[in-house]
Amino acid sequence: MISVGILGSTGSIGKSLIDLLKTHKKKYKITFLSTNKNINELLKQRKLFNVKNLIVTNKKAFEEISKKNKNKNIKIYNNFSSLDLIIKNKIDYIMSAITGIDGLIPTVLSIKKTKKIAIANKESIICAWPIIKKNLKKFKTEFVPVDSEHFSIWSLLNKTNKKNTIIDKIYITASGGPFRNLPLSKFKLIKKRDALKHPNWSMGSKITIDSATMMNKVFEVMEARNIFDLDLTRIKILLHEKSYIHAFIKFKNGLIKFLAHEPDMKIPIANTFDNHNYIQTNANINLETLNNLKLKKIDIKRYPISKTLSLIGNKTSLFDTIIITANDQLVEKFLKNEISFQQIHKFFFRIINLKEFSKYKKKNPRNINDILKLRELVSFKIQSKGI
Repeated sequence: MISVGILGSTGSIGKSLIDLLKTHKKKYKITFLSTNKNINELLKQRKLFNVKNLIVTNKKAFEEISKKNKNKNIKIYNNFSSLDLIIKNKIDYIMSAITGIDGLIPTVLSIKKTKKIAIANKESIICAWPIIKKNLKKFKTEFVPVDSEHFSIWSLLNKTNKKNTIIDKIYITASGGPFRNLPLSKFKLIKKRDALKHPNWSMGSKITIDSATMMNKVFEVMEARNIFDLDLTRIKILLHEKSYIHAFIKFKNGLIKFLAHEPDMKIPIANTFDNHNYIQTNANINLETLNNLKLKKIDIKRYPISKTLSLIGNKTSLFDTIIITANDQLVEKFLKNEISFQQIHKFFFRIINLKEFSKYKKKNPRNINDILKLRELVSFKIQSKGI
């Protein structure tokens, strides 16, 4: 049997992977599942796959599930250092699907515990790529990106030749989110319920808001910069409302390649998981969409947060952690109805442009602690500014 571990099994990516594995239960053995506090969903998953090891990081939820557990064969842990107890020898595959910087530590810890790691956690790739890359090499672990755009690029490049020297430019597509056609004069009226109605994708609330502001594409450009070792000048964003084509690569030899599939995350997830066991789909080639791609450049006035790309460098720096943290906190405030939609980008630029943060553009993360300490500082600054 193929052994699998899932970090963040109760989130949208984790649940999609669970749904895929249900059709092949005899082929795969789930070694562990993890959640922050969604223990009801976790217990359903545990029962479905007879999982013996669970990780619940929220203290209250951990205490609750521990009281409920009457089966001595089921081990429940409260932190990710327990991976050393759960996994003695490398398992075949781990999906890293915890959202936010909270996913950083478990992602790095998991690298030495698996033959292949699929990373959906953007923050890990953006903030800690040098650390991840070093550990991938050290522990001889295969890496595959999960985001549909990066998986598309990864797939389009020959497995034996992922060198950036053959690439002229990469184009990442963006749907434009729910407000791509909304008159700018009505942006001040946007409510949370409106921002959570993505026209194409079914995703978690945080990433759906990031899609509405275009911050999700800013993050994806930063990810592509790191994964494929490209200058930002060689990575472009194109608006493509149908989300059918996920990325283009223009090669230096004149060839242009693209990858297309329906806007369903199960497709890239299935293919990162097992290239010999593709997801079964009845969808035909969408000729109508292919004949009407209507690709265009993004409108800065509509998506002002995309100007962030002019403020970052061509390599990972601690400034990336400032960007991630400021956006995370502001999106959370919007979801709690504490700030308006338009205030997200206004407060965001006010924070990241603080003079005291400019020095971090030239500083590289030496370890995870550097990233976590800076996250605390940014959070303190947001609070001290009364936001």
